[in-house]
This record gives sequence, C-alpha cells and structure tokens, in this order.
Amino acid sequence: MTNSQRQLRILVTGGGSGGHVTPALATVEAIKALAEQDGTWQPAFLYIGSHTGIERELVRAAGLPFSAIATGKLRRSRHLLGHFSWRNLLDALRLPWGVLQAVIAVARFRPHVVLSTGGFVCVPPVVAASLLRVPVITHEQTVQMGLANRIASRLADRVALTYESAQGDLPARLRKKTLVTGNPVRPIIFNGNPEAALALTGLANAEALPTLYVTGGAQGAQHVNRAVEAALPDLLVVCRIIHQCGRQTRDGIPAVEHLREVRAALPSNLQSRYHVADFVADEIGHFYALADVVVSRSGAGTLAELFALGKPAILVPLVPTGGDEQRRNAQHAQHAGAATVIEQADLTGERLCTSVSELVTNEERRKAMACAARKLARPDAARHLAEATVTLPNRTGP
Repeated sequence: MTNSQRQLRILVTGGGSGGHVTPALATVEAIKALAEQDGTWQPAFLYIGSHTGIERELVRAAGLPFSAIATGKLRRSRHLLGHFSWRNLLDALRLPWGVLQAVIAVARFRPHVVLSTGGFVCVPPVVAASLLRVPVITHEQTVQMGLANRIASRLADRVALTYESAQGDLPARLRKKTLVTGNPVRPIIFNGNPEAALALTGLANAEALPTLYVTGGAQGAQHVNRAVEAALPDLLVVCRIIHQCGRQTRDGIPAVEHLREVRAALPSNLQSRYHVADFVADEIGHFYALADVVVSRSGAGTLAELFALGKPAILVPLVPTGGDEQRRNAQHAQHAGAATVIEQADLTGERLCTSVSELVTNEERRKAMACAARKLARPDAARHLAEATVTLPNRTGP
C-alpha cells in the first residue's frame, strides 16, 4: 500500500458448508480487482469462521487471515420437542462465548464493513458488528432465506439476494434493504481446459466418450456414491466418469479407497474410463470444461457454477436440510429446464444409469438444457456484491 492509498478493512464471515464459503471468497477476489482498477484504496481482510468448519481450510488455502470462534447451531425439527435436544442446548451455551470472541476480533480489526454469507457461524460476528456500529451486508445464496441469514438480516444494513423470491421470507420493513446480485462464483471455474482434465485424470487413455462429472460437494454424498458404484459397469459403457466422492468413510475405509478397489475389479477396458478423487481444488475448472453432464447435490454454490457454465445437470437434493433449501433450489432449476431432479429416496444405480444415459446420448437435449441454465446465470454477481460491500461504509456514514 502506497502513502496515497487508503486502507479499507473488510471482515468476512460465513461457513458450515462450501456453499457459504465460495461466494465469500469469490467476492473477496472481486473486491481485490475493484481496488486494483481504482488505485486509490487497498483492501485488508479478516475472515471469521468456526474451529472445525470447512471454511478454515478453504480460507487459509486462499491466503486470507483467519480467526476461529465458538459457534452454535439450531438443529430444526418437524416436531416442537425435537428442538430441545442436548446438542441444541449445548450449542446455545456456546453462542454467548462466540459473540464475546467476535466482539474482541471486531474491536481489534476495526473493520469498515462486514460481509456475511450465512451459515450458523455468521451470527456472532454480525451481532458483534451491530454492537460496535460497523455496517453489515449479508448475502443469501438460496431461493429462500436460511435461518442464520434471517437473524443477520435484522441487524444488517443491506441484504443481498441471489433470487428475488427470497424477499418473501423477510418482513416488509426489511425488504427495502434488499438488492438482487446473484450468487458469486469462483473465477477459476471459467478458466478450464478439457485437455488438462484429460491429463490430470488419465482419461486421455480412454475411449473418447461423453464425460460425466459426479460431485457430492466438498463433503461428499454417500447416497450419490453408492448409486454411482452400483451403476458403474453400465455407466462406463456410455460415458467416462470423473467422480469427486468426498472425504467420508464407509465401514471405516475412506470412500476414495473403497471406490478405487471397485475400479480395480472392473474389466480392464472400463477401468481407464473412471477417475475418482476425494477432494477437488484448482482442477475444478478443468473438470467442468470436460464435463458434458454433471450429477450433483443442489447446493446454491454448485447450481450457480452450473448455470454460469451452462452445464446440463442431474440433481439429487439433500434431504432433509433446515428449510428444505436444496429441494427448492433443484425444483427451480428443473422448472427452468436446466436440470433433471432425482429425489434421494428414489436414487438407485438403475435410476441413475437411466437418467445419465438419456442425457449423454441426446446432444440436442443437452444443448437445450445448457441454454436454459445460462439464462439463470448472473456471471457478474461477484462484482455486484463487491461493489455493494465496498460502498456500504459511505452509505452508512463514517
């Protein structure tokens, strides 16, 4: 930072899943780009997350300073008594400590603005910012407001939404604070190279078939993994597969090791068509570039990437989630013609194989789905949210 540049300190918070973290990191990159273009100011960041959440790993990999606080989560239930679980009571006791830790972190960092992207970890920093009169902007990724963001929106100065429909979850007095930005996606997804994906996975040695990319998100999805395993011999006849299975275990064995054993038992001509990895990092852009069809959960972050890239998808919503957000996300995509939905209860190897085969063998349908997906995309979402964040201090005063 030169003497002529002023510093803009931005505290970022959000976590619990990759869907809350990746929009925050994408917005951080967009803020850096804005600062570079302007030249009169320089951003400084601090990210507040939980001790055990996935945000810790992702934020540190992005090179940002990270501070962990105690967090609590309300696990919702269809029945009133289900809310009074020992885990909910224990987490309720953690919240005051987390707020105190957040107040200390905010007071030390002295941010000009706080960007919150949801998840239970965001509540203490937003409360702390409100107590210390620091302006707050929250961002909601799904078609409906999550519980943490419903709380945060009451204390926020601006409420950014991915979908206009999420306004309906807010009281009328809060709707005037909203703006629709879309859901920021990682810049790296746009820089993929199919040839690089072939080299990274070894699929270059396989027959040139359509490519299926299967992902359960950063944490993996056991139901999806089991369906893929059951369908592998038939799926590999019609397509090549890149499978991100997550870091889960099955009967005490890491899922990736189990699936590599499954691959080794396949006929030799099919083994070269299947690549499995537990975690996907910077290579994600290459995998997307090669993929003709994607099978995934319907988290908001994944959908934003699929829309931005125009990728036909088969979605398996996670059930249950707190407000059934993933099912509503998936229904939104299916209604627009961008995806096919298989409910988790209906997911079998046979059903998966049938759905994939119908897509990879029908290029016209894939093109139509890709066109529908792009119509749902907001490729400038990160820039719009970045602009709203860096201008908020000027809107709310010194």
